[in-house]
Amino acid sequence: MVSPLYDVEKHLAPDAIVTNDAVKMPMKKASSLRTWGPAMVAVAAVLAVNVALLGPTGGQIPALSETHQNFKIAAEERTRAVLNMDSHWKDDLLLGRQIGSRNLSHEEGGVMEYTRRRHRHLTEYVFVDVSGEFSSFGKWSVTVIYFAYWVFLMFPNWFLPIGRPGIALGGGLSMVVYRYILQMTGNGPFFDAIKVIILEPLFLLFGLMLTTIYLEKMERGGLFDKLRESLDDAVNWKRVAKIMTMSTIGSAAVMNDSVVLIFSGVVVDLCVRHKVADSIPYLLALATTSNIGSALTMTGNPQNILIVSLAYDDISWIAFATDMVLPVIAATFINAVMMFIYYGKELFPGSSGIIENWGIMFFGNRTPEMLAQEHAYYARQAVTEEMKRHEEEEKAAGWTLWSKIQVLVVCSFLVCFALGLDVSVVSISAGSILMVIAAYKRQHYDPRPIMMEYDAEGNELPPKKLYDMEGNEILPEDEELVTESETSLTEVDYGLLMLFIGQFLLIGSFNDTGIPQAFFNVTMGGCADQMTSVPCVYWFVMIVTILSNIASNVPVCQMLAATFPYATPYDWMQVSFSATIAGNLTMLGSAANMIVAFQAAKVGDRTFTSERHAPFGIPSTLFCLYAGTFLLSTFHWSPECSEKLGTCDGDYNADYGGNY
Repeated sequence: MVSPLYDVEKHLAPDAIVTNDAVKMPMKKASSLRTWGPAMVAVAAVLAVNVALLGPTGGQIPALSETHQNFKIAAEERTRAVLNMDSHWKDDLLLGRQIGSRNLSHEEGGVMEYTRRRHRHLTEYVFVDVSGEFSSFGKWSVTVIYFAYWVFLMFPNWFLPIGRPGIALGGGLSMVVYRYILQMTGNGPFFDAIKVIILEPLFLLFGLMLTTIYLEKMERGGLFDKLRESLDDAVNWKRVAKIMTMSTIGSAAVMNDSVVLIFSGVVVDLCVRHKVADSIPYLLALATTSNIGSALTMTGNPQNILIVSLAYDDISWIAFATDMVLPVIAATFINAVMMFIYYGKELFPGSSGIIENWGIMFFGNRTPEMLAQEHAYYARQAVTEEMKRHEEEEKAAGWTLWSKIQVLVVCSFLVCFALGLDVSVVSISAGSILMVIAAYKRQHYDPRPIMMEYDAEGNELPPKKLYDMEGNEILPEDEELVTESETSLTEVDYGLLMLFIGQFLLIGSFNDTGIPQAFFNVTMGGCADQMTSVPCVYWFVMIVTILSNIASNVPVCQMLAATFPYATPYDWMQVSFSATIAGNLTMLGSAANMIVAFQAAKVGDRTFTSERHAPFGIPSTLFCLYAGTFLLSTFHWSPECSEKLGTCDGDYNADYGGNY
């Protein structure tokens, strides 16, 4: 008996069998309740938890414990002592924007001199409060302009087809001009636009884009193609699982922006290759798990790097990862389960529901649609192998010289990153090295392109002769070679860099108004001095999540460092986890989301929009956030006190603040 699957395929054209178009079923548009139901449930659950813990109006906020009161007194004493210290302007001039060593000797001034340097760094460079210099009109008009452009960036398709880079850059320049008008009319302070543009992420992105371009185009079948093949699979849900695993581990090891920049094109290519009906789950898998995985290590994302550098006490790499391992595992598991449930129709084609999906994942069951997909996949594989048979000798030789060089450069990049060298310098250096190698390979090893022209009848035309200004014929060997500046450097996504520059200007101006800090103080209320203690911690992480999506996570961390200069290592663990997971809430929550959307649009996939991101991002973020916060508050090894402030001692003496 001939199976129905074989009978269908037998009557299809070969191309139809390979592409699997015959088994695709028309997808019915999901209802609004199906789309937004999980998000509404998640928001309601978060509100219910906080109302139950703190009361509808915050009436159940507990009074400050003796430990919190002592900590508050110690912080005030330490600040007064630092402000009374003499300024060492020569040392400050040498340090510039740096803090210097955390562990100064007694002769160098010890903890108090370190505290003075850090206080200067926070107040003069990290978070300069100029909100008092605004008039009410200036403050609220800047806020209105910022939120207008925030909406434009969140939903660019609702307005003119300008695109996010154009909107962000136009908004940033508009803000610079408007702030100048406010300054001239006495409604606002000077806007230091250069200061708010953080150059390190821009240098990092440029270096990573340069590196990615050369890894992809240096050699067919090289490192980049091998990475693509490692993520490929005949089964949709296994392909997503591989993407999530790679993204989580890679983001923890390197940095989430690096991972999504390198693999966004790979994921879109896999979607095109398999002609998937919906690429959103694959792109979401890459973006969400890159943010979650980056929470594991202090080098996983920019805000973690900033937190470790601004924290009052030392936080080691091992201590950071030890505290984060349980929350990250829980968040990864929750995100994966929600991904498989929410996008079950795409990942398990032909399945009747969750129970059958369970059997597919753990017992190897297959639906007819999945069998057809596997058949199409292996048919493509067979065609590919047939085309490569003439390359068997090269294939038997293993990795080529150029692939080995790629691996060497990438491994050197990872080693330098692990050693703590500047990631911006390392990424640009890696891209420059690959550029030189690619230029050498193209000049001395690659065959020159044959520029042959034919007439209407297909006859070969003689090559055209070229002449210089004096009428002398230019021989082919004398022609000027095409340079890397004309080829690869033009492929760098300068629009992405413009997007971040514009966002830096908008966010920097908005933060100057003091609105984010005022929002934090008002909403935290009595929880401000016990923000990471249960039950206040659950409200605290929600406020950090909201601010991270409105004012960006890095400025929020800078604001918290200036507002709570003596926050404990455990406090910073909670800030780090919530600010990182918050990146999955909306499209503007993290740079990784923007990079995925931009890179996907670059290769023709414009489906990764705010409207399609939010229905999954909101519930996934809130469930991951609260599960991770519970685990982190229950199981953590970072101290809830400050050794440098002296609050880890059993007996507290208020007089030690200036003598420690």
